[in-house]
Amino acid sequence: MLLGLYRTATALSTPLLALHLNQRARRGKEDISRLGERAGAATIERPDGPLVWLHAASVGESLAALPLIETLLADRQNLHVLMTTGTVTSADLMAKRLPPRAFHQFAPLDRAAAWRAFFKHWRPDLGCLIESEIWPNLILEAELRGLPLALINGRLSARSAERWRWGRAAASRLLGTLALCLARSQADADRFSALGARDVRTLGDLKNAAPPLPAAPAALAELETAIGARPVWLAASTHPGEEVEMLSVHRALRQKHPDLLTVIAPRHPERGEEIAPDLRARGERVARRSLGETPGAATGLYLADTLGELGLFYRLASFAFIGGSLVPHGGQNPLEAARLGCPVLFGPHTGNFNEMTAHLLDAGAARRVRDVDDLARSAEALLADPTVRERMAVRARKAGAAEGAVLMRVQQALAPLLDAKLGPVTAPEPRHACA
Repeated sequence: MLLGLYRTATALSTPLLALHLNQRARRGKEDISRLGERAGAATIERPDGPLVWLHAASVGESLAALPLIETLLADRQNLHVLMTTGTVTSADLMAKRLPPRAFHQFAPLDRAAAWRAFFKHWRPDLGCLIESEIWPNLILEAELRGLPLALINGRLSARSAERWRWGRAAASRLLGTLALCLARSQADADRFSALGARDVRTLGDLKNAAPPLPAAPAALAELETAIGARPVWLAASTHPGEEVEMLSVHRALRQKHPDLLTVIAPRHPERGEEIAPDLRARGERVARRSLGETPGAATGLYLADTLGELGLFYRLASFAFIGGSLVPHGGQNPLEAARLGCPVLFGPHTGNFNEMTAHLLDAGAARRVRDVDDLARSAEALLADPTVRERMAVRARKAGAAEGAVLMRVQQALAPLLDAKLGPVTAPEPRHACA
Protein backbone atom coordinates (compact mmCIF):
# COMPACT_ATOMS: atom_id res chain seq x y z
CA MET A 1 0.00 0.00 0.00
CA LEU A 2 2.78 2.44 0.89
CA LEU A 3 4.57 1.84 -2.41
CA GLY A 4 1.32 2.29 -4.32
CA LEU A 5 0.65 5.59 -2.57
CA TYR A 6 4.22 6.70 -3.24
CA ARG A 7 3.98 5.91 -6.95
CA THR A 8 0.68 7.73 -7.24
CA ALA A 9 1.91 10.76 -5.33
CA THR A 10 5.10 11.09 -7.40
CA ALA A 11 3.11 10.76 -10.64
CA LEU A 12 0.69 13.51 -9.57
CA SER A 13 3.52 15.79 -8.44
CA THR A 14 5.05 16.19 -11.91
CA PRO A 15 4.08 19.90 -12.34
CA LEU A 16 5.42 20.73 -8.87
CA LEU A 17 8.68 18.88 -9.57
CA ALA A 18 9.15 20.85 -12.80
CA LEU A 19 8.67 24.10 -10.86
CA HIS A 20 11.08 22.86 -8.21
CA LEU A 21 13.76 22.08 -10.80
CA ASN A 22 13.44 25.49 -12.42
CA GLN A 23 13.78 27.21 -9.05
CA ARG A 24 16.89 25.15 -8.31
CA ALA A 25 18.32 26.02 -11.72
CA ARG A 26 17.91 29.72 -10.97
CA ARG A 27 19.95 29.19 -7.79
CA GLY A 28 22.69 27.35 -9.70
CA LYS A 29 21.76 23.97 -8.19
CA GLU A 30 20.74 22.48 -11.54
CA ASP A 31 22.24 22.70 -15.03
CA ILE A 32 19.46 24.46 -16.93
CA SER A 33 20.76 23.15 -20.26
CA ARG A 34 20.34 19.56 -18.99
CA LEU A 35 17.08 19.72 -17.07
CA GLY A 36 15.61 17.16 -19.46
CA GLU A 37 17.91 14.52 -17.98
CA ARG A 38 16.13 14.94 -14.66
CA ALA A 39 12.96 13.79 -16.45
CA GLY A 40 14.69 10.80 -18.03
CA ALA A 41 15.42 12.42 -21.41
CA ALA A 42 18.96 11.57 -22.50
CA THR A 43 21.14 14.25 -24.08
CA ILE A 44 23.60 11.87 -25.74
CA GLU A 45 23.23 8.65 -27.72
CA ARG A 46 23.71 5.25 -26.19
CA PRO A 47 26.95 3.63 -27.39
CA ASP A 48 26.81 0.21 -29.02
CA GLY A 49 27.61 -2.85 -26.95
CA PRO A 50 27.24 -3.74 -23.27
CA LEU A 51 26.59 -0.97 -20.76
CA VAL A 52 26.91 -0.94 -16.97
CA TRP A 53 25.10 1.85 -15.12
CA LEU A 54 26.31 3.22 -11.77
CA HIS A 55 24.23 5.66 -9.77
CA ALA A 56 25.58 7.82 -6.93
CA ALA A 57 24.16 10.74 -5.02
CA SER A 58 26.96 13.29 -5.23
CA VAL A 59 30.71 13.95 -5.15
CA GLY A 60 31.92 11.60 -2.44
CA GLU A 61 30.01 8.58 -3.67
CA SER A 62 30.94 9.13 -7.32
CA LEU A 63 34.62 9.53 -6.44
CA ALA A 64 34.51 6.26 -4.52
CA ALA A 65 33.13 4.58 -7.64
CA LEU A 66 35.93 5.76 -9.96
CA PRO A 67 38.40 2.93 -9.19
CA LEU A 68 35.62 0.39 -9.75
CA ILE A 69 34.71 1.98 -13.07
CA GLU A 70 38.33 1.81 -14.22
CA THR A 71 38.54 -1.85 -13.19
CA LEU A 72 35.32 -2.79 -15.02
CA LEU A 73 36.49 -1.06 -18.19
CA ALA A 74 39.92 -2.67 -18.01
CA ASP A 75 38.36 -6.15 -17.77
CA ARG A 76 36.02 -5.73 -20.76
CA GLN A 77 37.31 -3.78 -23.71
CA ASN A 78 33.87 -3.47 -25.36
CA LEU A 79 32.12 -2.22 -22.21
CA HIS A 80 30.85 1.32 -21.59
CA VAL A 81 29.89 2.77 -18.21
CA LEU A 82 27.16 5.31 -17.55
CA MET A 83 27.47 7.26 -14.28
CA THR A 84 24.47 9.20 -12.97
CA THR A 85 24.48 11.65 -10.07
CA GLY A 86 22.11 14.31 -8.81
CA THR A 87 24.28 17.40 -8.25
CA VAL A 88 25.97 19.98 -10.46
CA THR A 89 29.25 19.71 -8.54
CA SER A 90 29.44 15.96 -9.07
CA ALA A 91 28.62 16.38 -12.77
CA ASP A 92 31.47 18.88 -13.17
CA LEU A 93 33.87 16.58 -11.35
CA MET A 94 32.88 13.51 -13.35
CA ALA A 95 33.42 15.45 -16.58
CA LYS A 96 37.06 15.84 -15.50
CA ARG A 97 37.68 12.45 -13.89
CA LEU A 98 35.76 9.78 -15.81
CA PRO A 99 38.01 7.60 -18.00
CA PRO A 100 37.41 6.91 -21.72
CA ARG A 101 34.30 4.82 -22.41
CA ALA A 102 32.61 6.25 -19.33
CA PHE A 103 30.26 9.25 -19.35
CA HIS A 104 27.86 11.14 -17.10
CA GLN A 105 24.17 11.99 -17.09
CA PHE A 106 22.02 13.53 -14.38
CA ALA A 107 19.80 11.01 -12.60
CA PRO A 108 16.05 11.39 -13.13
CA LEU A 109 13.95 12.44 -10.19
CA ASP A 110 12.17 9.43 -8.72
CA ARG A 111 9.12 9.31 -10.97
CA ALA A 112 8.04 6.12 -12.71
CA ALA A 113 7.67 7.82 -16.11
CA ALA A 114 11.13 9.36 -15.87
CA TRP A 115 12.77 6.03 -15.09
CA ARG A 116 10.84 4.31 -17.87
CA ALA A 117 12.22 6.84 -20.34
CA PHE A 118 15.69 6.47 -18.88
CA PHE A 119 15.72 2.67 -19.11
CA LYS A 120 14.17 2.67 -22.58
CA HIS A 121 17.00 4.81 -23.93
CA TRP A 122 19.99 3.40 -22.05
CA ARG A 123 19.05 -0.31 -21.79
CA PRO A 124 21.76 -1.05 -19.18
CA ASP A 125 22.86 -4.63 -18.66
CA LEU A 126 23.53 -4.13 -14.95
CA GLY A 127 22.74 -1.36 -12.49
CA CYS A 128 24.87 -0.54 -9.45
CA LEU A 129 23.47 1.76 -6.77
CA ILE A 130 26.10 3.38 -4.56
CA GLU A 131 25.68 3.65 -0.77
CA SER A 132 22.07 4.66 0.03
CA GLU A 133 20.34 5.37 -3.30
CA ILE A 134 17.24 3.29 -2.52
CA TRP A 135 14.52 4.95 -4.61
CA PRO A 136 11.21 3.08 -4.96
CA ASN A 137 10.34 4.01 -8.55
CA LEU A 138 13.89 3.38 -9.72
CA ILE A 139 13.93 -0.11 -8.21
CA LEU A 140 10.43 -1.11 -9.29
CA GLU A 141 10.88 0.10 -12.87
CA ALA A 142 14.23 -1.72 -13.10
CA GLU A 143 12.50 -4.89 -11.91
CA LEU A 144 9.80 -4.51 -14.60
CA ARG A 145 12.57 -4.38 -17.24
CA GLY A 146 14.38 -7.37 -15.76
CA LEU A 147 17.42 -5.23 -14.95
CA PRO A 148 19.53 -6.75 -12.15
CA LEU A 149 20.52 -4.23 -9.48
CA ALA A 150 23.39 -4.42 -7.00
CA LEU A 151 23.83 -2.14 -4.02
CA ILE A 152 27.51 -1.29 -3.59
CA ASN A 153 29.06 0.18 -0.45
CA GLY A 154 25.58 -0.02 1.05
CA ARG A 155 25.02 2.43 3.88
CA LEU A 156 22.00 2.39 6.21
CA SER A 157 22.21 4.39 9.42
CA ALA A 158 20.42 3.29 12.56
CA ARG A 159 18.12 6.29 12.21
CA SER A 160 17.22 5.45 8.60
CA ALA A 161 16.68 1.80 9.49
CA GLU A 162 14.28 2.83 12.27
CA ARG A 163 12.28 4.94 9.80
CA TRP A 164 12.13 2.04 7.36
CA ARG A 165 10.75 -0.21 10.07
CA TRP A 166 7.54 1.79 9.99
CA GLY A 167 7.12 0.50 6.44
CA ARG A 168 8.81 -2.87 6.85
CA ALA A 169 6.77 -4.51 4.08
CA ALA A 170 7.73 -1.77 1.60
CA ALA A 171 11.38 -1.98 2.67
CA SER A 172 11.38 -5.76 2.24
CA ARG A 173 9.74 -5.44 -1.17
CA LEU A 174 12.40 -3.00 -2.39
CA LEU A 175 15.50 -4.46 -0.77
CA GLY A 176 14.44 -7.99 -1.66
CA THR A 177 14.51 -6.98 -5.31
CA LEU A 178 18.26 -6.32 -5.21
CA ALA A 179 20.31 -9.13 -6.70
CA LEU A 180 23.23 -8.32 -4.42
CA CYS A 181 23.77 -6.10 -1.36
CA LEU A 182 27.39 -5.26 -0.57
CA ALA A 183 27.40 -3.41 2.76
CA ARG A 184 30.28 -1.21 3.81
CA SER A 185 30.23 -2.48 7.43
CA GLN A 186 28.77 -5.31 9.49
CA ALA A 187 26.39 -2.89 11.22
CA ASP A 188 25.04 -1.78 7.85
CA ALA A 189 24.79 -5.40 6.71
CA ASP A 190 22.78 -6.35 9.79
CA ARG A 191 20.32 -3.53 9.17
CA PHE A 192 19.88 -4.43 5.51
CA SER A 193 19.31 -8.09 6.38
CA ALA A 194 16.77 -7.20 9.07
CA LEU A 195 14.77 -5.22 6.50
CA GLY A 196 14.66 -8.00 3.92
CA ALA A 197 17.72 -7.64 1.70
CA ARG A 198 19.12 -10.91 0.33
CA ASP A 199 22.66 -11.99 -0.48
CA VAL A 200 24.05 -9.41 1.93
CA ARG A 201 27.84 -9.37 2.23
CA THR A 202 30.32 -7.20 4.11
CA LEU A 203 33.33 -6.55 1.89
CA GLY A 204 34.63 -3.30 3.37
CA ASP A 205 34.24 0.35 2.46
CA LEU A 206 34.93 1.10 -1.19
CA LYS A 207 36.07 4.59 -0.21
CA ASN A 208 39.08 2.93 1.39
CA ALA A 209 40.20 1.81 -2.06
CA ALA A 210 40.27 5.28 -3.56
CA PRO A 211 43.69 6.61 -4.61
CA PRO A 212 45.06 9.80 -2.99
CA LEU A 213 43.37 12.98 -4.19
CA PRO A 214 45.37 14.60 -7.01
CA ALA A 215 46.94 18.05 -7.10
CA ALA A 216 48.15 19.97 -10.13
CA PRO A 217 51.93 20.48 -9.70
CA ALA A 218 51.87 24.03 -11.11
CA ALA A 219 49.03 25.10 -8.82
CA LEU A 220 50.77 23.55 -5.82
CA ALA A 221 54.03 25.33 -6.60
CA GLU A 222 52.23 28.65 -7.08
CA LEU A 223 50.49 28.43 -3.72
CA GLU A 224 53.64 27.27 -1.91
CA THR A 225 55.41 30.37 -3.24
CA ALA A 226 52.55 32.66 -2.23
CA ILE A 227 52.27 31.19 1.28
CA GLY A 228 55.97 30.88 2.00
CA ALA A 229 56.81 29.91 5.59
CA ARG A 230 53.43 30.90 7.06
CA PRO A 231 51.67 28.27 9.19
CA VAL A 232 48.62 26.87 7.40
CA TRP A 233 45.66 24.81 8.55
CA LEU A 234 42.61 23.69 6.60
CA ALA A 235 38.92 23.47 7.42
CA ALA A 236 37.76 20.99 4.78
CA SER A 237 34.24 20.23 3.53
CA THR A 238 32.58 22.71 5.85
CA HIS A 239 28.81 23.01 6.10
CA PRO A 240 26.59 26.05 6.78
CA GLY A 241 27.28 27.43 10.23
CA GLU A 242 30.79 25.98 10.43
CA GLU A 243 32.55 28.76 8.50
CA VAL A 244 31.75 31.32 11.21
CA GLU A 245 33.05 28.87 13.80
CA MET A 246 36.26 28.50 11.77
CA LEU A 247 36.61 32.28 11.92
CA SER A 248 36.39 32.07 15.70
CA VAL A 249 39.15 29.42 15.72
CA HIS A 250 41.26 31.51 13.34
CA ARG A 251 41.08 34.53 15.64
CA ALA A 252 41.98 32.49 18.68
CA LEU A 253 45.00 30.93 16.94
CA ARG A 254 46.19 34.24 15.52
CA GLN A 255 46.89 35.57 19.00
CA LYS A 256 49.98 33.35 19.14
CA HIS A 257 50.48 32.91 15.38
CA PRO A 258 49.89 36.36 13.83
CA ASP A 259 50.93 35.24 10.34
CA LEU A 260 48.53 32.26 10.35
CA LEU A 261 46.68 31.37 7.13
CA THR A 262 43.36 29.60 7.56
CA VAL A 263 42.01 27.85 4.45
CA ILE A 264 38.28 27.13 4.33
CA ALA A 265 37.06 24.68 1.68
CA PRO A 266 33.23 24.51 1.76
CA ARG A 267 31.65 21.17 0.99
CA HIS A 268 29.64 22.90 -1.75
CA PRO A 269 32.00 25.34 -3.51
CA GLU A 270 29.17 27.46 -4.94
CA ARG A 271 28.51 28.65 -1.39
CA GLY A 272 31.61 30.82 -1.74
CA GLU A 273 29.32 33.57 -3.04
CA GLU A 274 27.61 33.80 0.36
CA ILE A 275 30.50 32.83 2.64
CA ALA A 276 32.99 35.49 1.47
CA PRO A 277 30.74 38.53 2.08
CA ASP A 278 29.72 37.14 5.47
CA LEU A 279 33.34 36.74 6.59
CA ARG A 280 34.32 40.17 5.23
CA ALA A 281 31.40 41.78 7.06
CA ARG A 282 32.98 40.40 10.25
CA GLY A 283 36.18 42.31 9.54
CA GLU A 284 38.37 39.67 7.86
CA ARG A 285 40.47 39.84 4.71
CA VAL A 286 39.32 37.02 2.44
CA ALA A 287 40.80 35.85 -0.85
CA ARG A 288 38.79 33.54 -3.10
CA ARG A 289 40.32 30.69 -5.07
CA SER A 290 37.41 30.67 -7.55
CA LEU A 291 38.31 34.24 -8.61
CA GLY A 292 41.92 33.30 -9.27
CA GLU A 293 43.15 35.10 -6.15
CA THR A 294 46.16 33.89 -4.16
CA PRO A 295 46.70 34.56 -0.46
CA GLY A 296 48.79 37.67 0.03
CA ALA A 297 50.71 38.59 3.16
CA ALA A 298 47.67 40.42 4.57
CA THR A 299 45.24 37.59 3.78
CA GLY A 300 44.07 35.79 6.88
CA LEU A 301 41.39 33.61 5.33
CA TYR A 302 41.65 31.87 1.98
CA LEU A 303 38.37 30.53 0.64
CA ALA A 304 39.04 27.41 -1.45
CA ASP A 305 35.69 27.56 -3.26
CA THR A 306 36.67 25.45 -6.25
CA LEU A 307 35.84 21.90 -7.25
CA GLY A 308 38.24 18.98 -7.07
CA GLU A 309 41.17 20.75 -5.40
CA LEU A 310 41.06 19.35 -1.87
CA GLY A 311 44.15 17.29 -2.68
CA LEU A 312 46.00 20.55 -3.22
CA PHE A 313 45.12 21.95 0.20
CA TYR A 314 45.66 18.72 2.14
CA ARG A 315 49.23 18.85 0.84
CA LEU A 316 49.67 22.46 1.97
CA ALA A 317 48.11 22.21 5.43
CA SER A 318 49.85 21.21 8.65
CA PHE A 319 46.59 19.57 9.73
CA ALA A 320 42.94 19.57 8.72
CA PHE A 321 39.60 19.82 10.43
CA ILE A 322 36.98 17.74 8.59
CA GLY A 323 33.67 19.58 8.37
CA GLY A 324 30.12 18.41 8.74
CA SER A 325 31.12 17.23 12.20
CA LEU A 326 30.54 20.28 14.41
CA VAL A 327 27.00 20.46 13.06
CA PRO A 328 24.72 17.39 13.13
CA HIS A 329 25.39 16.32 9.56
CA GLY A 330 27.41 13.14 10.16
CA GLY A 331 30.81 14.28 8.96
CA GLN A 332 32.75 13.87 5.72
CA ASN A 333 35.42 11.42 4.58
CA PRO A 334 38.55 11.81 6.80
CA LEU A 335 40.62 9.25 4.89
CA GLU A 336 41.17 11.69 2.03
CA ALA A 337 43.30 13.83 4.36
CA ALA A 338 44.97 10.87 6.06
CA ARG A 339 46.16 9.33 2.78
CA LEU A 340 48.12 12.50 2.11
CA GLY A 341 49.76 12.48 5.53
CA CYS A 342 47.59 15.27 6.91
CA PRO A 343 46.73 14.93 10.63
CA VAL A 344 42.97 15.04 11.20
CA LEU A 345 40.61 16.74 13.63
CA PHE A 346 36.85 16.24 13.61
CA GLY A 347 33.89 17.08 15.79
CA PRO A 348 31.37 14.90 17.63
CA HIS A 349 29.04 14.28 14.66
CA THR A 350 30.73 11.61 12.52
CA GLY A 351 27.93 9.05 12.24
CA ASN A 352 28.36 8.72 8.47
CA PHE A 353 31.97 7.60 8.91
CA ASN A 354 32.07 5.84 12.28
CA GLU A 355 34.40 3.03 11.22
CA MET A 356 36.80 5.39 9.43
CA THR A 357 37.01 7.80 12.35
CA ALA A 358 37.48 4.95 14.84
CA HIS A 359 40.25 3.54 12.64
CA LEU A 360 42.09 6.88 12.56
CA LEU A 361 41.61 7.50 16.27
CA ASP A 362 42.95 4.04 17.14
CA ALA A 363 45.96 4.65 14.89
CA GLY A 364 46.80 7.94 16.59
CA ALA A 365 46.26 9.78 13.30
CA ALA A 366 43.29 11.88 14.42
CA ARG A 367 41.74 13.66 17.38
CA ARG A 368 38.07 14.26 18.15
CA VAL A 369 37.02 17.67 19.51
CA ARG A 370 33.86 18.36 21.51
CA ASP A 371 33.06 21.86 20.22
CA VAL A 372 34.56 24.94 18.61
CA ASP A 373 36.51 25.91 21.77
CA ASP A 374 37.99 22.44 21.97
CA LEU A 375 38.88 22.68 18.28
CA ALA A 376 40.79 25.91 18.95
CA ARG A 377 42.71 24.28 21.82
CA SER A 378 43.57 21.18 19.77
CA ALA A 379 44.60 23.25 16.78
CA GLU A 380 46.85 25.40 18.97
CA ALA A 381 48.49 22.28 20.42
CA LEU A 382 49.28 21.01 16.91
CA LEU A 383 50.61 24.35 15.71
CA ALA A 384 52.85 24.58 18.77
CA ASP A 385 54.36 21.10 18.51
CA PRO A 386 55.82 20.07 15.13
CA THR A 387 57.01 16.76 16.59
CA VAL A 388 53.46 15.71 17.43
CA ARG A 389 52.28 16.88 14.00
CA GLU A 390 54.91 14.82 12.25
CA ARG A 391 54.12 11.74 14.31
CA MET A 392 50.41 12.09 13.50
CA ALA A 393 51.24 12.67 9.83
CA VAL A 394 53.20 9.41 9.60
CA ARG A 395 50.40 7.51 11.33
CA ALA A 396 47.78 9.19 9.14
CA ARG A 397 49.53 8.18 5.93
CA LYS A 398 49.84 4.60 7.15
CA ALA A 399 46.25 4.38 8.41
CA GLY A 400 44.88 5.96 5.27
CA ALA A 401 46.77 3.75 2.83
CA ALA A 402 44.54 2.57 0.01
CA GLU A 403 42.95 -0.80 0.64
CA GLY A 404 43.00 -2.30 -2.84
CA ALA A 405 41.66 -5.59 -1.52
CA VAL A 406 38.23 -3.98 -1.04
CA LEU A 407 38.09 -3.11 -4.72
CA MET A 408 39.11 -6.63 -5.70
CA ARG A 409 36.41 -8.15 -3.46
CA VAL A 410 33.71 -5.90 -4.92
CA GLN A 411 34.85 -6.75 -8.44
CA GLN A 412 34.71 -10.47 -7.68
CA ALA A 413 31.23 -10.16 -6.15
CA LEU A 414 29.91 -8.39 -9.26
CA ALA A 415 31.55 -10.83 -11.68
CA PRO A 416 28.75 -13.47 -11.63
CA LEU A 417 26.12 -10.82 -12.41
CA LEU A 418 28.20 -9.46 -15.27
CA ASP A 419 29.02 -12.92 -16.58
CA ALA A 420 25.34 -13.90 -16.54
CA LYS A 421 24.45 -10.88 -18.70
CA LEU A 422 27.55 -10.45 -20.84
CA GLY A 423 29.31 -13.79 -20.74
CA PRO A 424 32.57 -14.48 -18.86
CA VAL A 425 35.67 -12.45 -19.49
CA THR A 426 37.92 -14.28 -21.91
CA ALA A 427 41.67 -13.97 -21.82
CA PRO A 428 43.24 -12.53 -24.98
CA GLU A 429 44.72 -14.97 -27.46
CA PRO A 430 48.46 -15.40 -26.92
CA ARG A 431 50.65 -13.84 -29.54
CA HIS A 432 53.13 -16.06 -31.40
CA ALA A 433 56.28 -14.85 -33.03
CA CYS A 434 56.39 -15.18 -36.81
CA ALA A 435 58.49 -18.08 -38.07
